[in-house]
Amino acid sequence: MFKKLLGLTLAVIFAAPVFATTIPDNVQDFVKKSFPNTEFRFDGTIILPDNTIYLPLLPAKVIKPEQVQIRQTYPLGKNLSAKPDVVILNNDYVLLKLITDTKGQRTIFKMANPPQEIRTGLFPQDMLVPEGFVVPENMKSIIGNLYIPTTKSQGIKIENTKPVISELSGSTLNTLSKIPALRNKNFYVSSPYSKNIQILNTGAKTPEYSLAQTNVPISIKAYNDEFLLVTVYEKPSVDVISLADDQIIKQIGINAQPDEILIDKAKNTAYISSSTTSSIYLVNLETMTLFKKIKITGMCEKLTLSEDGTKIFYCDKKTNDVWSIELDNNYLLKEIGRFPNVSKIVYSNNKVYLTSRTKNRIAIVDYDTTGLIAEFEICDKPVDMLAFHDRIYVLGAKDNSIQILDAKTDELTHSIYLNTNGFSTKISYIDDTNIALITDTKSALYTVFDLGTNKVIKTVPIDIPANMIVVTEKVKKH
Repeated sequence: MFKKLLGLTLAVIFAAPVFATTIPDNVQDFVKKSFPNTEFRFDGTIILPDNTIYLPLLPAKVIKPEQVQIRQTYPLGKNLSAKPDVVILNNDYVLLKLITDTKGQRTIFKMANPPQEIRTGLFPQDMLVPEGFVVPENMKSIIGNLYIPTTKSQGIKIENTKPVISELSGSTLNTLSKIPALRNKNFYVSSPYSKNIQILNTGAKTPEYSLAQTNVPISIKAYNDEFLLVTVYEKPSVDVISLADDQIIKQIGINAQPDEILIDKAKNTAYISSSTTSSIYLVNLETMTLFKKIKITGMCEKLTLSEDGTKIFYCDKKTNDVWSIELDNNYLLKEIGRFPNVSKIVYSNNKVYLTSRTKNRIAIVDYDTTGLIAEFEICDKPVDMLAFHDRIYVLGAKDNSIQILDAKTDELTHSIYLNTNGFSTKISYIDDTNIALITDTKSALYTVFDLGTNKVIKTVPIDIPANMIVVTEKVKKH
């Protein structure tokens, strides 16, 4: 009976409705001063009396000024009555005007280097997307879990832009080369603001050189310190880059948009998702050839491989259903449940951990019974998780914190604040070490974190905010 009750509880919580987005009263009042009959739709969309539409970006952290005013507009120096393309308010809310480009597509103003209010904002997750709406690729971070068809942004050269670098203090280590796990390493850094992959030496701020890509990378993974596997937007293949000569030696075609990459070193296998085809593609890493395609349910994202390599977990971006693929059981699909706006899935001690970015909650599910073990509040804007040695590390973007759970008892044991004044995006484990790197999409820096002692080792400034960092041994060039 207890197990049945847990299962029922899980179903009820996971099936909870998504609540409508409410634009704050002070923002509504500000808009109504210029346009008294403005409609504020239930999903957050703002419709002016002449049917001009503004899409709101919800801020990562709401500021409460005494009076709402315009901080900046694009074009510059406009008031709201002029209906500028972008309106940034002093409480960090952003209004993006829906426009039609020269190709007749409905889109928003294209910016080579979006300000931080846009980089860290998010569309309402229940927003009804305008038909045919496309988003410039370097602004895709604002989409969240909305399913929006996107297109390549034309005519924006962003390779040479250089965002403002935040001032740093409190470093406890002069150089990362003093850490054995990071000595003599190359850091391959991707950024949502550049197509290129930047290559940095250990602890360096400025890239030594870059690897040109056709579009912004989606996923980067290293294999055996010899190759990089890269997926990029608008390219139906996976690039294999030789680190010995920095050349693309092979393109593995899958005839669809590839998304996330998982690497199983023990099986010499890469798992590559494609949400558009509801498939997982298996690549033999010894021959760099595609050898299997698995059809799955839903539009897969948030892929996670269990530590023993027997299971892949993913979320259907359209329904928020969470699934497991049992790789050692003829690729059996198992439904885990439903959780709103899943930001990350991890698996430890036969339990599935799910975080919701917009609800600031974590759910813990028994894998065998799919019964709910626990569900509670966690750090603000949990964007990533990492399972390591019976501990679950939850990264919070809003307050740049790490909360640590004991995976045996599921109790919160530590809350650690990074003090980076940024917007954390990802915590990445460096194989065979105690080190994780935490990237930030607002500030041009990354944090080196010791998983053994649960302490920040050093915060390292770099020239451009990072989305992903892959660390390999330095490879002797041909």
